[in-house]
Amino acid sequence: MTIFTMGFTKKSAQTFFELIKANNITALLDIRLNNSSQLAGFSKGCDLNYFLRELCNCSYRYEPIFAPTKALMDSAKSKTMTLRQFEAAYLRLMEERNTLSYFETQYATCDSVCLLCSEDTPEICHRRVLAEMIAGQYPHAAIRHL
Repeated sequence: MTIFTMGFTKKSAQTFFELIKANNITALLDIRLNNSSQLAGFSKGCDLNYFLRELCNCSYRYEPIFAPTKALMDSAKSKTMTLRQFEAAYLRLMEERNTLSYFETQYATCDSVCLLCSEDTPEICHRRVLAEMIAGQYPHAAIRHL
């Protein structure tokens, strides 16, 4: 399995969808807290579902189970917690939600999945933490940040 991660910020629609096609991504998991963001017109959940299906033959799933809570996001944005504290709190939340088991039942048979969020780079985004957590359960999994 390949676990891709991608943020849509600073990407044009053309770049975004070409990356999906070029990497043969079959399932895109939208792990944002809010999938009706105004940050990029093409990134609203209802539009992504259509574009991914029609342009890329890729399924779209909104998966808020993988999203941080609003309080956790607010703490990170206001810098009342460090990146390490955010990561630790996010991992605890994923444990509480039993997300590895959920991922196993929903996506273990996928050849490739893409974890989508808005941050343009993975270093400060929960998608990187989630990808690393999932890959830890699959010895042959590879992570690729797009």
